[in-house]
Amino acid sequence: MISRDLAQELTTLLAEYPIVTILGPRQSGKTTLAQMVLPDFQYVNLELPDNYRLANDDPQAFLATLADRVIFDEIQRAPQLLSYLQVQVDNDKRNGCYVLTGSHQLALRGAITQSLAGRTAILTLLPFSIAELAQANIRFETWEAYCFNGFLPRIYDQQQRPRTAYANYYQTYIERDVRQLVNLKNAALFEKFMRLLAGRSGQLINYQSLANDVGVDSKTIKQWLSVLEASFVVFKLAPFYENFGKRVIKSPKYYFFDVGLLCYLLDIEKPAQVLRDPLRGNIFENLVVLELFKARFNRGLPTHLYFFRDSHGNELDVLFKAGNDFTGIEIKSATTWHADFKKGLLHFDDKTRHLTSAHVVYNGKAIEFSDGIRALPFDQAGNIV
Repeated sequence: MISRDLAQELTTLLAEYPIVTILGPRQSGKTTLAQMVLPDFQYVNLELPDNYRLANDDPQAFLATLADRVIFDEIQRAPQLLSYLQVQVDNDKRNGCYVLTGSHQLALRGAITQSLAGRTAILTLLPFSIAELAQANIRFETWEAYCFNGFLPRIYDQQQRPRTAYANYYQTYIERDVRQLVNLKNAALFEKFMRLLAGRSGQLINYQSLANDVGVDSKTIKQWLSVLEASFVVFKLAPFYENFGKRVIKSPKYYFFDVGLLCYLLDIEKPAQVLRDPLRGNIFENLVVLELFKARFNRGLPTHLYFFRDSHGNELDVLFKAGNDFTGIEIKSATTWHADFKKGLLHFDDKTRHLTSAHVVYNGKAIEFSDGIRALPFDQAGNIV
């Protein structure tokens, strides 16, 4: 079993809070993590019909049948339990009583804010990072192999074929979750939207243009995107426009929480096809941005990650803000270094804000430059933030 970097933060928070909530995509390993760290906790799966019915019909009676330390899996299936857990932990006054897992963040965050404010810490677990795979001596020679294979734990634990695994993942979880959250009448139309969205990974979103291509209105596109965000299928990278007025772009970019799913939606059937795909740079960028998110989440930290682009086309792929310190990151899929890779970093530092540190993540070797800019290979991107 591959160990998870988030395990340490989970253990620490259980000593500080009565409840810890682990959010994340379906099949990202939330249950495995909780059971690995807490083998003596009782495990309750709220997707099982008997548990689901009793938890919803009579939450108080349901809790009375359980031990005093419990892992509740897929808590979004019975959100009314949260009010009863609040009473339990307030009366008990002990830390480390419950772990909740969930894969629908919008509904859960609202319920948690209302019922468990101050009583729970919230963690986000994404599929494996490159570093976690490396700790288990799993390495690929190329970035395109990482992208094609993706990072779902089940692919590595059960030696599943990636393309088949992601086809089943899409049909079993994504379509099902979408149907639960919206009145989805046309699965084929939604799949067309998903594939077109994959083709726009890492690009500024134009809701109307995407709506026209799919054949629905922009309101539907925004609704579907919000559902995909809530279900941890895609995430939004917001533009940074603090005090920059009208001269900066304010549209977000969207990326996928697993590049294996992205490759599946782009009809990529083997790693070599990634290099020949016209979206090769976007796929590489999705991989790197995702590694940055994982590095932050795996330490229990907020991301504080943005991108920057002004109305003249000057852009910085990623901007990391920590207090008043700014770190700039440019992402290039090339193997050979070129001086132009620094262009966005130097322009931002000169014209917009001073960069405390500046990095280029690419498919080459590490280089330290005399101007302070560092070039790093893609598998070390998580070390930057």
